[in-house]
Amino acid sequence: MASSSSQFAFSLHDGSLTVGGTVLLSGVPSNVALSPFQFDPSSSDAPAHLLEQATAAAGRGAFLGFTAPAATDRAPCRIGLLAGRRFLSVFRFKTWWSTMRAGDRGRDVQPETQWVLLDAPELGPGGCVFVLPLVQGSFRSAIFPSEDVEDGLVLCAESGSPAVTGSDFRRIAYVHAGTDPYKVMREAYVAARVHLGTFKLIEEKALPPMAERFGWCTWDAFYLTVDPAGVWQGVAEFTDAGVPPRFVVIDDGWQSANRDDDPPHADTPGLVLCGEQMTARLYGFDEGERFRRYREGDLLRCPPELFYDKNLPKTVVRKACEIEGIVNARKKAAATEMSSLDAKLEQLRRELEQLLAKSADVLEKLRNRDGGDGGEVGLKAFLKDMRQKFPSLDDVYVWQALCGAWGGVRPGTAALDTVVEAARLSPGLAGTMDDLAVDRIVEGGIGLVQPQHAGKLYDAMHSYLAGAGVTGVKVDVINTLEYVCAEHGGRVELAKAYYAGLSDSIAANFEGTGIIASMEQCNDFFFLGTRQVAMARAGDDFWLGNGDDAYWLQGVHMVNCSYNSLWMGQFVRPDWDMFQSDHVCAAFHAASRAVSGSPIYVSDSLGCHDFALLKTLVFPDGTLPLCLHYALPSSRTLSRIRRLSSRCVIGAFNCQGAGWDPAERRIRGHAHCYKPVSGEVHPTDVEWGQREETAAMADAAEFAVYKHHSGELFASLGVVDMLNCGGTIADVVVGADGAEVMVKVKGAGRLEVYSSTRPERCTVDGSEAAFEWGVGGKLEVAVSWNKDKEGVSEVVFSY
Repeated sequence: MASSSSQFAFSLHDGSLTVGGTVLLSGVPSNVALSPFQFDPSSSDAPAHLLEQATAAAGRGAFLGFTAPAATDRAPCRIGLLAGRRFLSVFRFKTWWSTMRAGDRGRDVQPETQWVLLDAPELGPGGCVFVLPLVQGSFRSAIFPSEDVEDGLVLCAESGSPAVTGSDFRRIAYVHAGTDPYKVMREAYVAARVHLGTFKLIEEKALPPMAERFGWCTWDAFYLTVDPAGVWQGVAEFTDAGVPPRFVVIDDGWQSANRDDDPPHADTPGLVLCGEQMTARLYGFDEGERFRRYREGDLLRCPPELFYDKNLPKTVVRKACEIEGIVNARKKAAATEMSSLDAKLEQLRRELEQLLAKSADVLEKLRNRDGGDGGEVGLKAFLKDMRQKFPSLDDVYVWQALCGAWGGVRPGTAALDTVVEAARLSPGLAGTMDDLAVDRIVEGGIGLVQPQHAGKLYDAMHSYLAGAGVTGVKVDVINTLEYVCAEHGGRVELAKAYYAGLSDSIAANFEGTGIIASMEQCNDFFFLGTRQVAMARAGDDFWLGNGDDAYWLQGVHMVNCSYNSLWMGQFVRPDWDMFQSDHVCAAFHAASRAVSGSPIYVSDSLGCHDFALLKTLVFPDGTLPLCLHYALPSSRTLSRIRRLSSRCVIGAFNCQGAGWDPAERRIRGHAHCYKPVSGEVHPTDVEWGQREETAAMADAAEFAVYKHHSGELFASLGVVDMLNCGGTIADVVVGADGAEVMVKVKGAGRLEVYSSTRPERCTVDGSEAAFEWGVGGKLEVAVSWNKDKEGVSEVVFSY
């Protein structure tokens, strides 16, 4: 039944915010304002179809805001009381990362909440209201619990600078109502798009090619000790095993960076673990010494398998972890224990120095081998040789922080006006989790290139990298801008300057798509920084964990990624991050990546791989089974993850055992929740209406289902050796008389389909093929990798 616009009309009257007569918030103060959603299409740069969608849905939305009693740079305003109404929300638990939170009262809302989805069954089945804090002028906003009124909701507008004040915030948030939560969120972000004009939705942007390919990231293999021989060895291991990476991310550790007390033009020595580099700054825009000294042909003439100890990087990391453990133990030790701990620490540091010297000596010997004169040197030479040896390697990305390095840029670097700025946290971050990265950045400050030179900073970095053969950047530590905005017009204006420079540089140097955004989960970034960015991390890092942590942390990662995709997916393709294929929970991660719609990449240490598992995710040419949509939580239970492929994949995961603890301000394990669960999975868990081409499937009379682990057919269509078997199907054509069905399938292994009757014959690429047809309609035939046709076989069943 069609819904009338009055059913979703918002009203603010007698201290109550209502929609269609249903009270959402009570006790609304008189300075809170509600105004109709209106925009001028002639002044918007949004494409015509988005303008039409915003116009059609305008009656279901409104601006929500307030006026402050006096001009201020931070204006918290209670907007009403929330009691007895279920909600889902996403809040920042760290400066960089967000996660979900559910509840039914205002006291359950967490600080720095980025949006709230209110349950409103009074509006009809699936009824809900979306509350979206916005940017207005030089102010951004977020939702907080009230500190002095029980169950009060606070909408806080802030500029981040005492010099930037305001009192009129009547369009600082947006509310939208409907009966389909996915559609409601989609319409709300379309409204924000045409209203703000500062970002683009994902459908307006091209994805980077690596979005649909397999790759390897160097981080967990080396941490800060990454070097050319190690990268080469890693790519060789995957390629030799038949799982070739189509992209590589050379993570942190490759740059020219040092600390303020180091010589101005030399890398800080001895950095191994994350945290040690967080007070370092860029002293140049080229590669660090380990890469700088590479000569063209070095590893072509003498590949790593002839001289490189692939166990050495892991040994170095373990030794550094031992040192870190002793350092932490000293902080809690009694005075009587200090002498023995100091002796142990001194011994471990000597051992680490010896290991690092051994690594440097091996690389030095490589450089001293006889080689041809001339040719390229440094990163450009290395990538040239890599592509010659591994021709399937399409993309090489490198890591950078938004401000250059973790500590920004060292003053005096290039001709850029750079000042070391003290890092100050917004009051809104007081409730977030303790974080080493924050502590170190506050300790060292940020060498901030002044905003008028932000474009020059990025072009200097990226033009050099592009010239060396780098095709993209992973831009990390994005939300640090809010720490240093006070003297630069506030967080919105500083962000605009930096994101404009970044966007222009990506367009000029990396074909407009070569970027992954990371440590970015705040509405400042999504509203102001995504005109060019089409891919961003969906959750906190993949953490290995120890003991119980090794298990429950993995469920936390999946929960974060799936729920963050609800809002992030409006702007970017969510990236679920890497994992390690030999981890104790690797199969859990692999299954989640198969349904995620994200690029799939791992951070395996050298020699530590589960290639059998990887081959259930990745085709022999390094491409992936594709999907039409990224993964989202199911609306029926909001505990399952589903995505659309050429068929459909539903992932059901037990993610119990951990969650946010507001009292301790951290995510922690809850042992009483470590237990099996049971439930139902149904085709109605799939939100078929997310894509126009799949909407009609919601009305299908019959569905075929396949259980991957047990192999039970209910039934399947695809190469069932792959976790996303439906994504292996390239096309299905049914003959006019129904006597033949042709299936184009990519991959190698067992093609299984459902057939109610036994075919008379089967051919694969024109040749007769044996097949099996059994109980339940399972029809199986073997297919091989057809290299000449990019792995695609044509299978014809005749009846």
